[in-house]
Amino acid sequence: MSAFDQNRFDDFILENGIIGFHEQPVKFKSGRMCNCYVNWRTAAEDVYLIDQLTDFVLSFVIGHQLPVDTFYGVPEGATKLGVLTQYKWAKSQKTFSKGSHTLAMGRGKEKDHGDPKDKSFLAMPKGRVVVLEDVTTTGGSLIKTIDSLKALNVDIVAAIALTNRNELTDDKKNVADILTSKGVPYFAMSNLLTLLPKLCSQHTQTPEILTATETYFKTYGTQPLSLK
Repeated sequence: MSAFDQNRFDDFILENGIIGFHEQPVKFKSGRMCNCYVNWRTAAEDVYLIDQLTDFVLSFVIGHQLPVDTFYGVPEGATKLGVLTQYKWAKSQKTFSKGSHTLAMGRGKEKDHGDPKDKSFLAMPKGRVVVLEDVTTTGGSLIKTIDSLKALNVDIVAAIALTNRNELTDDKKNVADILTSKGVPYFAMSNLLTLLPKLCSQHTQTPEILTATETYFKTYGTQPLSLK
């Protein structure tokens, strides 16, 4: 497998319309509204694209020399990504055999009955676990997932987001610092503050959209953003 190439990954995002601007602001789970949106479902719904995406994830993990037995996707946004990455990873290992690797999957909604370990999982992650997320804004879904896994004594070696929107929580914390405080290293394979200027160089946007986006990141971003 080839080494992770940041420029190639950024190009993959831009060429496949993963990020874009909207004339009307999009409302996020946090309640914030922004004219730029990251939609990894575009890749998750296409077998060809998610095949390429999982290769990018594996090359990123190998490049960072992360020890991993199980990839686990945050339900439900990264469920497909976690399952397919784990399948490829397991198949590539010399130790691959019956019972050597689990195909972990979380439930979008917890069951209200049964064994506690079955309430949140269709298959619980085992061994050294890398948690995958598609996008982190303030990190709410990722943090909740990690807290749930830690409560079950799951060994989390890292959390990886496909794209970090680089935003602060309302109390001015970023997702990397929050996870570090929980003993979980955080990695992002791409950065919205880097991607948006590249997108603007390829596609002309209205001054109103650019100004609104700059204002948004001046308010919520980890740093200001210049798009003009």
